[in-house]
Amino acid sequence: MGGIREKAVSKLLVATRNPGKAQEFKCLLRGIPFQITSLDEEGVAEEVEETGHTFEDNARLKARTYAELTGLLTLADDSGLEVDALSGDPGVKSARYGGLGLTDEGRVELLLRNLEDVPWEGRTGRFRCVIAVVRPGGEAETVTGAVEGVIQYAPKGSNGFGYDPVFYLPHLGKTTAELSLEEKNGISHRGQAARKAIELLNGMAAQRP
Repeated sequence: MGGIREKAVSKLLVATRNPGKAQEFKCLLRGIPFQITSLDEEGVAEEVEETGHTFEDNARLKARTYAELTGLLTLADDSGLEVDALSGDPGVKSARYGGLGLTDEGRVELLLRNLEDVPWEGRTGRFRCVIAVVRPGGEAETVTGAVEGVIQYAPKGSNGFGYDPVFYLPHLGKTTAELSLEEKNGISHRGQAARKAIELLNGMAAQRP
């Protein structure tokens, strides 16, 4: 990519190539005092291998690496689904569950097969998100969010992405794929973490010369 670019603190790099996640972050971070940019917009071809054992490990790793590559203030998240009956799986492997060749639909099918004999009361789980924010050369600060639910027996709903069609929210009587983006952002793990990240970003903006 030609080395580290000149630092531009007026920009915030959101380090994801997932279009669904990128769209959610654009909505969630609306109004922050930074111009949001993306890996593709910055011409970043490098991929960061998620080798951490926790969501926090991976979020920090991605944020630090892309901040140093670009010279930009960087926000990265790692998030996924933890299912109690599967000892916390898919967990940090949520996006790679069953191998890199599977689509979102394929991963959902695999999850349902692995839960085939598990009764409703045992199908509890949660979406968890950790967001890391870091300036180049600085220490990463992290915030978290989580939402509890139940893995239902078949997909329902056409919104969202990933495991949303089978993640049932008992207090709403819907899956997250049946919620509008605004409704989802109001209660989701990523929405919770993003609201905390906005506080971090506002504080960083206030410290700018």
